[in-house]
Amino acid sequence: MFQVGDKVVYPMHGAGIIESIEEREVLGEIRKYYVMHLPVGNMKVFVPLNSVGNLGLRDVIDQSEVETVLAVLQSENVPTTLAWNRRYRANLEKIKSGNILEVADVVRSLSCREKEKGLSTGEKKMYENACQILISELVLAEASQEDDVRSWLNKILA
Repeated sequence: MFQVGDKVVYPMHGAGIIESIEEREVLGEIRKYYVMHLPVGNMKVFVPLNSVGNLGLRDVIDQSEVETVLAVLQSENVPTTLAWNRRYRANLEKIKSGNILEVADVVRSLSCREKEKGLSTGEKKMYENACQILISELVLAEASQEDDVRSWLNKILA
């Protein structure tokens, strides 16, 4: 169980800090929720405590793991021959996994594809979402600012 002040990642939404644990009545039933503040995008998300295991909520990576993310981002892209819809589904599954290395892989591969052939509208949205998720976790892991991490990521992907 997480505590107030913990830095956690909510797959498909990004990283945030648990601000409080609140009880809310939903459909006549009282349930407990983590109230997360996501600094990137300045959003609040309510995560039901009884679903934390299914949702994949996890701790933010530590400094040593940031180097592993950097290695994934700098690794050589392996071009895929999958049709766009299969490629899209494969990338979506990686993002849904909540694994930061999988998300970094999606960011790297879509960045390379954008430079080579361009991205479809759906893949552009996916790329932006994956970048947002990656940046949100790196901001908390590095205790940095969003603009600094975004610039750092753009330099790596250039």
